[in-house]
Amino acid sequence: MVTLHRPVPFALGAPLMVAASTTLVCAATWVSDPTTPGGPLPVCPTKALLGIDCPGCGSARMLYSLMHGNLAAAARFNALGLVALVLLVWAYVGWTYGRVTGRRVRGWQHQRWAAMVALLLVAAWFVVRNIPFAPFNVLHV
Repeated sequence: MVTLHRPVPFALGAPLMVAASTTLVCAATWVSDPTTPGGPLPVCPTKALLGIDCPGCGSARMLYSLMHGNLAAAARFNALGLVALVLLVWAYVGWTYGRVTGRRVRGWQHQRWAAMVALLLVAAWFVVRNIPFAPFNVLHV
């Protein structure tokens, strides 16, 4: 473990910037209500141009549903995005803790396999959610 010497206010600068920008994105999503058709948020370019769901399709609606406490709807809109969000929060907490304590915290994202597993999961999600027959067609958003 490497010890980093920074004053706590300086160490929290980057995590606070991430938290502030995340708060802005959540506020914009809350106000825009992406679950209502014809709202201010644009349609996914992949969906508009090709008529298929990309791995990120439904993410704004997933976030909106999650902020309103509807976990089932959030999972319905983008289940992989929901899992990714949990992993990102976990990584953020570990990163912030490491910056405050002055120790480098190695999390799941530092593992040698993490990038390849993430890529394979996104690719599989992209294929599976576009299969046009039951039970896969329920994954369309």
